[in-house]
Amino acid sequence: MILPVQPDVSELVIVLLLAYLIDLIFCEPPASVHPVVWMGKLIGFFKKNVPGTYKKLYGILTALVTILFGCLIGYSVLYFMSLDIIPSILGYIVAAYFLKATFAIRCLYGAADEVREELDLRNIDAARQKLSMYVSRNTTELDEGHVSSAIIETTSENYVDGILSPLLFYAFFGPFGLMAAYVFKATSTLDSMIGYTDERHREFGWFSAKLDDVLNWIPARVSVLLLSVSTFVVSVFYREVKVPDYKSALNRGFKEGLNTPSPNSGFPMASIAGALNIKLEKPGTYILGHAYSYPTSEDIKLTSWIILVASLFAIVVSSFVLICLYL
Repeated sequence: MILPVQPDVSELVIVLLLAYLIDLIFCEPPASVHPVVWMGKLIGFFKKNVPGTYKKLYGILTALVTILFGCLIGYSVLYFMSLDIIPSILGYIVAAYFLKATFAIRCLYGAADEVREELDLRNIDAARQKLSMYVSRNTTELDEGHVSSAIIETTSENYVDGILSPLLFYAFFGPFGLMAAYVFKATSTLDSMIGYTDERHREFGWFSAKLDDVLNWIPARVSVLLLSVSTFVVSVFYREVKVPDYKSALNRGFKEGLNTPSPNSGFPMASIAGALNIKLEKPGTYILGHAYSYPTSEDIKLTSWIILVASLFAIVVSSFVLICLYL
């Protein structure tokens, strides 16, 4: 693929750091100018027109078209950035904006904080309602322990596909990292919208779900290492109620990582369960940390801090990869 000028390592790192700052300061862009929302609308169009036959083939076509669309977004930004007539600072800002759209640190932290605040106020119904915006399970009858468990599960799981994976794809593909990040994000969005096993989506979303499993396989396992290191950092500074256990985070992460139907989501969840010595349960589906008690709102706060620190480590590791591979 041809660009007038390919970005060098320093430019790629600048874009990465700017994207990180944009996320922390502004959180998510408006839906009308959010590239992931654009991809979601494209998937929604295909989802409304699923044929009665050849659903699996139609699902593969849906995935390929969406991924190609993601590629074109990434390539267009890279092309814009490489033009001589575009001031460098403008190119950096535009590229950082589009890179930021592939990950969500502050938004993930905010979701957990919303649910925790309602639990602290003993507003269990409000906590259930806010939780329902972030998980697919029925929240209407969940008690405090299961509400806390559910938001911790989704927060830790989304650390991988919502933060770590797109950043690693950006880093490992260097000059074309933005395109790689959008390939991943397209796949992740496909999986979140159609990658289910119910009758309606089983064949249609099969390819998207399998591809998402493949792309997240390495990042999910890397997450155990980053979450364990982050747990150690948090344990040094956070001593209000309990001290997180980084050794247990590492051991439980790898020991119980495959105890969920997904080949990937269990690793970050089990790591957090070990870090906080808590039980995480999706009723009828899986239990992580059988010997522990259900989490409380304090554990949600600790999870948020661990994820926040792990997100910073994801930025550092991605920058390091870029420097080592492309300097």
